Amino acid sequence: MAALALLTAVPAAAQLNLQQHYDFGHLNSSLTNRPSMTTTIEYFGTDKWGQTYFFADIDYYKDGVAGAYWEVSRELSLYKHNTLGFHVEYNGGVQANQQYETGNRYQHAFLGGLAWNTHNKDFTRTFSAQLMYKYYFKGQNGRRPFNSFQATVVWGLHFFDRKLSFTGFADLWYDHSIDNLIFISEPQLWFNISALKGCENIHLSLGGELELSNNFVYPNDGTNNRFYAIPTLAAKWTF
Repeated sequence: MAALALLTAVPAAAQLNLQQHYDFGHLNSSLTNRPSMTTTIEYFGTDKWGQTYFFADIDYYKDGVAGAYWEVSRELSLYKHNTLGFHVEYNGGVQANQQYETGNRYQHAFLGGLAWNTHNKDFTRTFSAQLMYKYYFKGQNGRRPFNSFQATVVWGLHFFDRKLSFTGFADLWYDHSIDNLIFISEPQLWFNISALKGCENIHLSLGGELELSNNFVYPNDGTNNRFYAIPTLAAKWTF
């Protein structure tokens, strides 16, 4: 699971949230090796130079941690209000193999490129588009370094006085190891309890996401050449 590269939902200087997802993918007969629980910690902050974002996903099997993945990015404003920015990013992590009790490091990557950001006056509609060069470093088992690209869009829509939020992202990139394009999108829908009258200090959101992917998820047979739509149920606390 990959978490969201969110634009801020409110014009705040910084926002941190913690999410817990129950993943229904392991109920699919071809995905029984998929972890059933994921914890996500996510941060977004702005300053006079631009904005910083990171998230970390921690996956769990029944007997312990299955792996972790994280992305961290820094965006420097090239035009007023960060409408246009220079975006740099790092991706990396590690995943355990439950069947063979071994581990595997992801082939980590550096990204750099341009981002275009926009929002309405009250930040109830936000959108970002990024086009980046992507460099994969040398990986395990002789995986050589290679050049690639990634295109990303991120959105945030907030309805009914922020009681309901529809947020998400979509990534498209090329991976030399499978010689194909990879697509993933994770739209999330949240009901925000803090938006209810008298509940302003209860920063809890309930909802979930739908992971849509092609050439991304590895089933039990070890080939990632399929499309999947995998739902989760989740709770989120915003600090």
